[in-house]
Amino acid sequence: MSGTMLNLIKLAVGVSSLEDLAFRQAQPDNTRSLPGHTTPLPVVHTRSFPRRKDEILPGGSLYRVMSGLILCRQEILAIETITRTDGTSGTLLFLSPTIIRVQACPMRPFQGWRYLAAPDSPPDLAAPETASQAERPGIDTHRQAEPDALPLPLLRELALLGL
Repeated sequence: MSGTMLNLIKLAVGVSSLEDLAFRQAQPDNTRSLPGHTTPLPVVHTRSFPRRKDEILPGGSLYRVMSGLILCRQEILAIETITRTDGTSGTLLFLSPTIIRVQACPMRPFQGWRYLAAPDSPPDLAAPETASQAERPGIDTHRQAEPDALPLPLLRELALLGL
């Protein structure tokens, strides 16, 4: 990613694993159609619209924090303003369905989302999968046997130790 690229980071509250995230994102309430795409895409609902949208698109990602660790990212394909059922405005982040594992990095809890500069973003564990992902759709399986085989508490301790 270039130095001018900007990403977002957000907690995945109540999500226990990357598989759980993929399952939740596949639910009809968490997908929307986007022109130019043949299948509905995962969306994240948020209250605030990112004012620095032009620095995020194209190519920025949403990094997700689970159990105190940044564990994955998904490319942000579009950002749109919506009107919620209560009449207030909100924002939809349209995401790529591919979940890319990143090097586990500790992160303290915060509310909403935050900007995350590319140089501060954890590196990917492997290049995105290009072949069919029939075994576990939506999840990059290049290093399937390594980091996700470890329990989250152990991953957290290793990340805190810088390993």
